[in-house]
Amino acid sequence: MIRFAIVGTNWITRQFIDAAHETGKMKLSGVYSRNQQQADAFVVDYPCKLTFTSLDELAASSEIDAVYIASPNALHSEQAILFMSHGKHVICEKPMASNLREAEAMIACARQHQVVLFEAFKTASLPTFLQLQKTLPQLGKLRKALINYCQYSSRYQRYLDGENPNTFNPRWSNGSIMDIGFYCLAAAVNLWGAPQQVKAQASLLESGVDAHGVVVLGYGDFDVTLLHSKVSDSLIPSEIQGEAGSLIIEKISECQQLRFIPRGGESQNLTQPQHINTMLYEAETFAKLVEAGEVDHAGLETSRITAQLLTEIRRQTGVVFPADQAEV
Repeated sequence: MIRFAIVGTNWITRQFIDAAHETGKMKLSGVYSRNQQQADAFVVDYPCKLTFTSLDELAASSEIDAVYIASPNALHSEQAILFMSHGKHVICEKPMASNLREAEAMIACARQHQVVLFEAFKTASLPTFLQLQKTLPQLGKLRKALINYCQYSSRYQRYLDGENPNTFNPRWSNGSIMDIGFYCLAAAVNLWGAPQQVKAQASLLESGVDAHGVVVLGYGDFDVTLLHSKVSDSLIPSEIQGEAGSLIIEKISECQQLRFIPRGGESQNLTQPQHINTMLYEAETFAKLVEAGEVDHAGLETSRITAQLLTEIRRQTGVVFPADQAEV
């Protein structure tokens, strides 16, 4: 049984704990919060043996094997490196890092200390996404793809009202491409790897982060357009076009439905059964990597490429984080 602790006590942490317990391979053993009262309140719903208000004490604990990090993006790298340096496996919420430099430092630390580092991009582990990957050859020669995820943020009104929520604050390495757009970008990287070219544009808020944007990834004679927004909703699915047919994906983050439409043929429903808690599959993948001691897993390179692209996209669109100041 993998004894894990959590950093962050929000809704996504609760969902991950439920998923981790569902695997039958992981057990919540520690909760970190800067506030002891908040930690105590959390363990009322999710009982566990230990609570921490010190990250150093959590890192040094001999009763913790792994840590799930769901803190603000800007804190991921520093916290992950602390835990991995103490021999803890880490599953880190996406995006894993603020920029490429941080991501490469995290990967190097994982290899140095022979622990598993895993970016919690759930889409790549979903049964329907795996079916999508298997079906791609049926499309014939690929020509176009549109990967779309636009969703009006519940925190946008707070921003408009003059508040400074994390979602739209560069201090926490956030914004549209780092949050909702990540699903589009990471899905493309998981499907086709690193592109030959990337072109990006975005509309920036006064805070300095992107509200929405467009990215075009060039793969030779095949291109992928990414649409992302945190200030508008979209009702259209994602689509991958080949010379022999198309794949239609409803809500790329969850892969709620997958249809294959052969050119001139009828639509085929390829949607796979999926657990209601879609974080189950990333928890299972992480647990398998830990059990196998698979430190140099393929996901590390995928995460590195994604971080590299995020860094380049922000360079092109003018989004700068405080975390970038250490860049050489």
